[in-house]
Amino acid sequence: MNIENLEAFVYVVHYNSFHKAAEALFLSQPSISARIQTLERELDTKLFLRERKTFSLTDQGKEFLPYAQQILQSFRKGKQQLRRSHTNFQEIAIGCTVSVSSYILPEILPRLKEKYPDIHIKLTTGASEAILDKVLQKEVDIGFVRHSSHPLMDSVLFYEDPIQLYVHKGHRFIEEAPSTLEEIGGEALVFFECGSLDWIKLHSLFETLQRPPVIDLYIDNQETAKKCIAHGMGIGFLPTLCARQEVLDGHLFPVRIPSLVSITLRTNAVTPKGENQALRRLFLDMLQDTALGTGVRSKVSIN
Repeated sequence: MNIENLEAFVYVVHYNSFHKAAEALFLSQPSISARIQTLERELDTKLFLRERKTFSLTDQGKEFLPYAQQILQSFRKGKQQLRRSHTNFQEIAIGCTVSVSSYILPEILPRLKEKYPDIHIKLTTGASEAILDKVLQKEVDIGFVRHSSHPLMDSVLFYEDPIQLYVHKGHRFIEEAPSTLEEIGGEALVFFECGSLDWIKLHSLFETLQRPPVIDLYIDNQETAKKCIAHGMGIGFLPTLCARQEVLDGHLFPVRIPSLVSITLRTNAVTPKGENQALRRLFLDMLQDTALGTGVRSKVSIN
């Protein structure tokens, strides 16, 4: 039985679409259909009921699906293990959020390449949920995502990035920093929203204020958010890493508010349960050797 035919079957079920499965596997739709038909001939049964442009799994298809998924998972796991045992970190597939790829990995990858000169690295960026799925599907060896727990994954705290208030040049808070969140009430706010629990916590704090800040802009892109702040469109809260260069260049100015020191943006390193512990340790060690090493807690735990 051809493993590619099983893969086509599982992908069609996963995406509930022949077209999307073909895109995910970089194939044409007729190729996907041909693989499914070949698999049906090998099994001597129909896996899908086709009615014009719609389809559904047959009872036999539903019965066979968990076995097909298990075969694929075992095949990928075995392939990955062979690669690990013979390459000694010569090939690594990494999945991460955009902020990790922009601000953390550029500090680590040169050191990784220096230690393993022949290493080949594949880097994929995306939302945390998408990266978690790629880790589960064994499409990447290690993922760097917002703080998350999953019963099928091992997860360790990788980096903790403080969230601070930033203002533009000439703002009154540079000379007279507010001591409480109440004091920013009435200020125009550029709010970078990334959807993590820490940002939700920050937004919840606004709702407790008698005079909350006026949120003029909700932005889901931190590069746009910090440029808007630097151009005087408002003040805003940003992760320290993303504003580091602008602070050095004198375009943004951090303002410390004591009540916000506990709010941080946490990134975890995730791998399939019981796998790739050495790879997680490698990246943690590499991070400790960089200027960002102070952002790592001295003690980490596996969830």
